Amino acid sequence: MASFRDLLSQTKAQIREIEPAEASVRRESEPQTVFLDVREPDEFEQGAIPDAVYIPRGHLEAQVEGRIPDRDTPVIVFCAGGVRSAFAAKTLAELGYTDVVSMNGGFNAWKDQGRDWSAPRTLSPEQRNRYQRHLLLPEVGEEGQLKLLDAKVLLLGAGGLGSPAALYLAAAGVGTIGIIDMDVVDDSNLQRQIIHNIERVGMRKVDSAAKTLKLLNPEVNVITHDMRLDASNVMELLSQYDLVVDGADNFPSRYLLNDASLKTGTPVVHGSIFRFEGQVTVFLPHDGPCYRCFLPEPPPPEMAPSCAEAGVLGVLPGIIGSIQALEAIKLLLGLGDSLSGRLLAYDSLEQSFMTYKLRRDPNCPACSIDADQLVIAEYDQYCAPHAVLPVS
Repeated sequence: MASFRDLLSQTKAQIREIEPAEASVRRESEPQTVFLDVREPDEFEQGAIPDAVYIPRGHLEAQVEGRIPDRDTPVIVFCAGGVRSAFAAKTLAELGYTDVVSMNGGFNAWKDQGRDWSAPRTLSPEQRNRYQRHLLLPEVGEEGQLKLLDAKVLLLGAGGLGSPAALYLAAAGVGTIGIIDMDVVDDSNLQRQIIHNIERVGMRKVDSAAKTLKLLNPEVNVITHDMRLDASNVMELLSQYDLVVDGADNFPSRYLLNDASLKTGTPVVHGSIFRFEGQVTVFLPHDGPCYRCFLPEPPPPEMAPSCAEAGVLGVLPGIIGSIQALEAIKLLLGLGDSLSGRLLAYDSLEQSFMTYKLRRDPNCPACSIDADQLVIAEYDQYCAPHAVLPVS
């Protein structure tokens, strides 16, 4: 039986090794080259090469395709001393990666030679335990979880749509969640607004929502905005957040939000519900259609009665709000295809989903002009709330 030394010699004979000096030159001159760190978590926490992709050796086969999808990408693999990286380089070659080398001497030699390194930001043991199901996803991993912890999301409304969206965003570890709502909890809300409960009736909705979220995930920073969204505060509010989850129940807020998002460049994850139907889409400012491309003029009130007038199945906002949370997380992590340019329509009675294409209007009065030309104004003359938008 071959000894480990013999096995290592055989492996090194099948791969190519480079010295840290050459790796450093390639790092500066070949920006497409990926440094791949295959050390264990405790080693990584003590220091790492900046911008290196980190995959522990034991997870390499399962995760590398999600982290380095192009098999022709130049890869420099390193561990602590150059042994595990040799085996990792062989594994990558067997997986079809065409340009892989192992860095001789590993991170220890790199560090000893005075080359650039830093102590990386990492999750605490408690965070690793809480978010371990995310960490198992190569598309998320520790890097993605740290992005979520750094993210700031504004929820427009703490009602039917805002409730499930807030709960799932907090559970996912979105670090800062802002909630704007000026209402109080009422008995009639509890049929669908699951972030509140009977003990909170009469409490400000933002305070009730914040209390629930902190009980779910104490490390989430919940910022309450107990106010009405209007032209005097919308720009300042949006500038504080990475994106908005729109659970508004009225057209004035939707048009106001649309115009402000175009000026600030803030993405909006839009949702709407009516009786047994719901819709979700994403508005990426100047990179797809905006709300006004979709609905240039609000329908008359008689064509869009409110939920208070027409009713809504209690579980419906839970489905739509959850999809909004999913779209928000995808945007924050840069995962998959967003619903920008598409409208997802859900019919709960048929249990059917339909997707409609939305196109940007070249003559849109909002997104076809320079953002500086947009005037932020009130739209209170449009008062039909919470309507599902018509599609054709």
